[in-house]
Amino acid sequence: QVQLVESGGGLVQTGGSLRLSCAVSGSIFSINAMGWYRQAPGKERELVAHFSRGGSTNYADSVKGRFSISRDNAKNTVRLQMNSLKPEDTAVYYCHALYSSINYWGRGTQVTVSS
Repeated sequence: QVQLVESGGGLVQTGGSLRLSCAVSGSIFSINAMGWYRQAPGKERELVAHFSRGGSTNYADSVKGRFSISRDNAKNTVRLQMNSLKPEDTAVYYCHALYSSINYWGRGTQVTVSS
């Protein structure tokens, strides 16, 4: 069983920065893959940034060079540093983990970027 709790969302102006955190219950060493997805109103959920179990990272083209995913194994935390935010980044951001072939999701945190 894996539980994920996001924090760090909020309202920011265009060009600003936010850092999201995901606290993971249990050891993240046991998790096959984890990272961040987002869902904007009227759109499908999409991958933002993700770690594979081997440690490689994958970013959506729309966030490359602006967002950075990191993990703190000692604190069982995964973070998403978001810089140079744009209005099109506005969405609910979800932490995701794949463990024993089961997808786990957090409840999400709202990120709103004003123009």
